[in-house]
Amino acid sequence: MNDFTPKETTSIHFAHSAYRLQECFEARDTGISCFQTWSREDTAARMGEASVAVMSAFWRNDFIENAGALKFVQVCAAGYDQFDQAAMSQSAIRLANASGVNVNAVSDHAMALMLALMRQLHYARDHQRKNHWRGMISDLSAREDELAGRTVLIVGMGAIGSRLARLARAFEMNVIGVRRNTAAIADIVDEAHAPDALASLWGRADFVVLTCPLTDETANIVDAAALTAMDDTAHLINVARGGCVDEPALIEALKSGQIAGAGIDTTVEEPLSESSPLWGFDNVILTPHTAGETRHYEENVIDILLENLDRLWRGEAELHNQIV
Repeated sequence: MNDFTPKETTSIHFAHSAYRLQECFEARDTGISCFQTWSREDTAARMGEASVAVMSAFWRNDFIENAGALKFVQVCAAGYDQFDQAAMSQSAIRLANASGVNVNAVSDHAMALMLALMRQLHYARDHQRKNHWRGMISDLSAREDELAGRTVLIVGMGAIGSRLARLARAFEMNVIGVRRNTAAIADIVDEAHAPDALASLWGRADFVVLTCPLTDETANIVDAAALTAMDDTAHLINVARGGCVDEPALIEALKSGQIAGAGIDTTVEEPLSESSPLWGFDNVILTPHTAGETRHYEENVIDILLENLDRLWRGEAELHNQIV
């Protein structure tokens, strides 16, 4: 028996501070009722009004107790660590994420951070603001360099990590991929390893790139020991979740010169506090959790949402990117 809300009475609550999800959805002319909230306060006030919610950062687990008509949450992002899956299952609220919605954007962003750090584009921009034309550099250790021949260690070889591996190989980099199922990535990396091999891999990488979800296993996966094992010419790139990195340990590694620099898109606290030392490092490129940003984002989310709604209306057990 299909206990999901019939199509004719389905309503959708979009909740996001920037993405124009309602506008994009209404352009599909589905005839389904919908509304959008743009703040945490308005989102909380209207939770329970709709049978479907499309949101990410605005979610609070106390919504489950007062879910009202809510039957399905479509996360409008790949990450879903903020959702209490057990409680949602007990309340018969289905959950699916938007994995794949920003594969191109995030992998492009990770590649861009590697290129920017290697070509020192952040320093060039600093000089530009000072109207300073920097001369040629005699010191080889301070000069720009090339990606070809460098080794990148990609931790998390899902769709994003896999595409990044292909991009990196196009730049003639040596790619080491980390995934439980090593056979699944054997054709797109130079070496495939299981996560239990990481201790022996940190020191081999010129770039360590995190593209993994935040789980109990990946929390602080880059800790003081990992940073100590990395070479002092290596860079850390994090386009995963801030919690995948021991942030105080990273700050100490940057202060001491234990690693050469970092490209950081996600932090433990977001927005990043104005008092964070991370703002002050010349050898760090910070982006405000924008790796997944793309002008196609809303359309990609709506595609996944409509696919899952069709499955729910048909009474199918499996959703696209099903979590609960």
